[in-house]
This record gives sequence, structure tokens and C-alpha cells, in this order.
Amino acid sequence: MTTTCVIMAGGKGERFWPKSRTHLPKQFLNISGNKSMIQQCIERLQKFIPIEQIFIITNELYAELIKAQIPTLPDDNIIIEPVGRNTAPCVGLASIIIEEKFPDSTMIVLPSDHIIKDENEFINILKTGVEVSGQGKHLVTLGITPTYPETGYGYIESTDQTIYLNNMKIHKVNKFVEKPNLEKATAYIEDGNYYWNSGIFVWRTSVIREYIRELLPDMHDLLETMKVAFQTSDRNSVIRSEFPKMPDQSIDYGIMEKAENIFVIPCIFGWDDVGSWTALERINDVDDNGNVIRGNILNLDTKGCIIESNGKLIATLGVEDLIIVETDDVTLICKKDKAQDIKSLIKELKVQKLEQYL
Repeated sequence: MTTTCVIMAGGKGERFWPKSRTHLPKQFLNISGNKSMIQQCIERLQKFIPIEQIFIITNELYAELIKAQIPTLPDDNIIIEPVGRNTAPCVGLASIIIEEKFPDSTMIVLPSDHIIKDENEFINILKTGVEVSGQGKHLVTLGITPTYPETGYGYIESTDQTIYLNNMKIHKVNKFVEKPNLEKATAYIEDGNYYWNSGIFVWRTSVIREYIRELLPDMHDLLETMKVAFQTSDRNSVIRSEFPKMPDQSIDYGIMEKAENIFVIPCIFGWDDVGSWTALERINDVDDNGNVIRGNILNLDTKGCIIESNGKLIATLGVEDLIIVETDDVTLICKKDKAQDIKSLIKELKVQKLEQYL
């Protein structure tokens, strides 16, 4: 059975503002290393999936960026969403396009902007996920073994029902739970049966389509309309016409929280979703005072800060726990405990009609 992969790359990375911008969002930036996050994602996948079997779903703004950063990717493998409709329509659209080229293939779905440090372990786990998905009407997800009570992630609760494969213990899922408060997150860690929801999934295209038909029938009907129209019309024009009719629905809420036969593979491979500026402390070395420093920085009596310069000298004295980021046209100064709230600045820029800074 053919293994394919869908990379979701339409996000704007707003919590990484002001470096992540509408015209150049986080997945196209060099956050860690000398290649962009989407380039790193493609390179690790190509260790076991040919580029012809890798698809990227994005919006029109980023199609040319993808072509420039990944010139070996076939143009037909870039799927353009005319509007954002969350992850369930994204997965559904990708599934019918992949079915055309690779009938009843196995489909890996993952975001474009995650850090994976142990790539060999990551690939071994994905290969195991492919095997599990082929054993029945199974949906497989990768659950990150938590190392602290994170409140910014959803969690997956496992059961005692297990499959043993390739020296891995794979658990049947009991339920998906929303982002918890600190008290609940701490209880999840102590329980030992909870994993961070990585947003990485493995299933056969025929199986996910069956679940969409069962649980999201309106979406299924739209997908069938598009699938038939692809045979006689230009694919992109069909998508532009029909896709905006899709409901705004996440794959977690629409499918994963309701389906049966979901399995989670516990994972430890140096994963980080790089969801906000504070992630830099987890994926980079810090100095003796706990600072992450990039660029032209002079710091005295500065502790626990994340500071990034775009060329100008940033001088700090006697400050702690700040995020300071300088770009060509914006300087951000933010307390670290407000890193998850940077989206509120984005909203205020829109309110004040300062779109040039988005």
C-alpha cells in the first residue's frame, strides 16, 4: 500500500509576531537551524516517502513561497484552499485529491511547523502508525509523552487496551480533552495515561472518508461533488467554487472526539510545536543567565529573557523574563508570561487599521 503525506501549511503563526507576518509566516522562517521549518519537515519525510507522494495544503498567499523553498515538489501536489475552514475540510479535500492519484493509500497528516529532534525515532513511529492503520478501521495519532503540565496543548487519554508492534506499546484512546487549566494538567501528568495532542495523524484515505461520511455528512456531500467535478473541470476552479461552502470544523472535534477505533502511539522524539516565542528556550541553548540571544545584543544584569535583533543593537540592563524582538518596522517588548496573548496585539492592529504591520 502506498504511503502519502499531507503537510498543513496555511497558518499565519500569529503568536510569533512580529517576525512571523502575513507575507512570511512561521513555517517559512528559519526558527531553528539554517533551513525553514517547512524545508526541514519535507527533508525528514523524504527519508521514507518520495517527494511525489508528499502534498502540501495551503492558501494562495503561500503557493509561490512553497515553490521557491521546495522546488522539487510537483506543482500538482500543492493544494490551494481559497479560504480557511479549519483542519477537517483541509483533511477531507486532501483525501479526495490523494485518492485520485494513489487509491486507498495510507495518509499521514501533520503540521508544517514542528521541531523534531530525533528524526529516526519519528520515522520509526510513523512507519508503525502506517502498519496499525492497515490492521482495520483504525485512526492513529501520535501522543507526545508530557514532561511538564502544559496548559497550551490538548491532551489524549489512553486506555489499558493495547497493541504491541515493532517493540512499541500502542494504546486505544479513551478520549480527547481540551486545553486544561494548571490543576487539571498537573493531574494528567500524575495519572500517566495522558499525552499531548501533537496534531499528527495516520489513516487510510478510505477510512477517514468513511468517518467523514458518518460523522460530517454535509462535508462528505461537498467532497463528493468536488470529486465528480474534478473529472471534467479544472481542479482549482472547482475548489474555489465549492470549498467555501465547507463548515469551519476541526478534525479533532469533528472526527477524533467521536470516532471509534482510535489508537495513540506514545512518543518521545524531541517534539515541540514552537507555538510561541517561549519555545525558543526549549529548542535552543541558553546562556548562564537563562537568556536566548540572537543578533546584535548587549545585555547586563539580564536574566531569563528572549532577545532577537534584526541588525540594530539592543541593549538591556537589569531586566528579567522579557521577550524583545526587533524587525525592520516593529519592536515587540512583552513579558514572557504573556507570550500566548500576542494574538491580542494582532487584533488591536486590525482594530486600529494598522494592517501594514501584520
